[in-house]
Amino acid sequence: MARLIRTEKEVEGRYEDVWIVVDEDATDPWPAGPLTTVGQKVPRVDGAQRARGQALYTADLQLPGMLHTAVLRSPFARARAAGVSLERARGAPGVRAVIGPSDLDELTDEPGYVGQAVAAVAADTFGQAHAALEGIDIEWDVLEPLLDADEAVRQESFVSEVSNYERGDFEGGVAAADAVVEAEYRTQVVVHNSLETHQAVCHWEDDGITIYISTQYIWGIRAAMAEQLGLPEDKVRVVCHAMGGGFGAKNSPGDYTPIAAELARRTGRPVKCALTRREENVASGNRNATIQRLTAAASSDGTLVALGGDFVNAVGFSGWSATTEGPMKMLYACDNVRTRQYPAKVNLPPMAAFRAPGFVEGTFGLECLLDELAAKLEIDPLELRRRNYADSDRVDDRPFSSKNLAECYRRAEPHWARRDEVRARSAGPWRHGIGLASQIWYGGGGPPSYAWIRIGSDGRAQVVTAMQDIGTGTRTAMAQIAAEELGIPVGDVQVALGDSARGPFASISAGSSTVPSMGPAVRAAAADAKRQIVEIAAQRFHLEERVLAVKNGQIVSADGSSWPLSEITGLLESGQILGKGARGPNPAGMQVLTFGVQVAEVAVDIETGEVRVDKVVAIHD
Repeated sequence: MARLIRTEKEVEGRYEDVWIVVDEDATDPWPAGPLTTVGQKVPRVDGAQRARGQALYTADLQLPGMLHTAVLRSPFARARAAGVSLERARGAPGVRAVIGPSDLDELTDEPGYVGQAVAAVAADTFGQAHAALEGIDIEWDVLEPLLDADEAVRQESFVSEVSNYERGDFEGGVAAADAVVEAEYRTQVVVHNSLETHQAVCHWEDDGITIYISTQYIWGIRAAMAEQLGLPEDKVRVVCHAMGGGFGAKNSPGDYTPIAAELARRTGRPVKCALTRREENVASGNRNATIQRLTAAASSDGTLVALGGDFVNAVGFSGWSATTEGPMKMLYACDNVRTRQYPAKVNLPPMAAFRAPGFVEGTFGLECLLDELAAKLEIDPLELRRRNYADSDRVDDRPFSSKNLAECYRRAEPHWARRDEVRARSAGPWRHGIGLASQIWYGGGGPPSYAWIRIGSDGRAQVVTAMQDIGTGTRTAMAQIAAEELGIPVGDVQVALGDSARGPFASISAGSSTVPSMGPAVRAAAADAKRQIVEIAAQRFHLEERVLAVKNGQIVSADGSSWPLSEITGLLESGQILGKGARGPNPAGMQVLTFGVQVAEVAVDIETGEVRVDKVVAIHD
């Protein structure tokens, strides 16, 4: 039954309250223990296709008459264009259209970082488009950039408000502590560098536009581009059949999609705008640098009595400030916590989400700090973490939907116990050792997400949903879930995805949420289809529905009788069984998080600084 609820929606650690319509998830949990398909090793359903080069990526797309784009990007971190002339570029060989700052909001004559888009050319070939950039004449006034994040804080140059958080009495906790450690940690910029660069092909047709794009959010692109182009959303078709990596940076249209759309509109031809490898490094987003000045205080038995930190996020010229302070607030049971986060606006390329944005950097700082505290207290680092285990969410005073971090710690023990043995391998300049760190992140997913399943007379099933597989194997995961619920081999399930015109709404592939958002919807659709199969079988064999089940491709009766599934589906002839499913709401009033612990064996050459990671054991809940 459809139900209107107001719920908290989380993506990448950012929350908003939204009204959504959800269907109640009527499926019961699968029985404990090993399942037939889910949790088992199966070949990727599209593995052979990818290995043979048959998977169609946006980078492979060649539409008839397609033009190629080159983008002129600022060579300066901060500048102003006193004049921009496009005339010489328009007359260059093969050029079909040229646009500048006055033609599109994504193009600017006042760039704020190296790589910001200024103008773009569409030509018959990429080589011609790139050569034509030399014909764009710009008179630059080069300005002094702001590059230092600490200086940006002093100047109060921020992309958003400074974020302050406090619970308990931080100063009092520090004053009463038996041991206090203070440290400063810095993390550097990291770029995503997906094998398939950010790119889109735009083609105006049928009174609308089709956008082929390497994206993590088909429906987000549809909504954003519909708003930008002034079109109804159903006039924007978004297609992403296969993609070569995303890691968080491909959640939005970027500048390349609006550029391709405008050039396609002006030329009446399909236009591809694909970032070069250099552009991918400077203009597609990054994990921003951070500065973390942290304090931890504890009593002599290792109980944390205060945690605090000032976190400076060098966000770049735009973007959003990730919750680097999140692990300090959430991971351990500490009554007195104070954090302050500064979202520094500097003349550097903007940040973009990158695999648990903020939490990766913040966990690095926090876990290093706890190791320093453990050494000062002469307490085993794993034991220190155990003694400060949080049984509930201290930020919002909510219970966890589930938490098995204590079991993760237990399973880490034999690996952690090898630290003296590993350290004994040290010889010459090479020093060997083991370190460990806890982990916390989101990843519970949530509504809305939808799926359809259709079953024909041959008994095979097709999952239909307009989600994207960003290379992580979610297509295979959906096939496994459908096969498990339907009681058929995974080889009898096909998954059709990647096209907003050919499937229902699906969630963003961000925040580790794709499978937990889409999986329940696919399972619910499979359960709906299975229910219909059982209803038909009950009529065919004059039995009650309650005594029938579908297992291993058979209709099974409680009295031991069984019939091939095809004996029932064969009755359909040209008909089909259509199942539909939706993601139900998350548990009300609970915090849905993931936890884990990593144990790493490393070796360091103390003369050259070379670091070698020999082994990593990851135990996740």
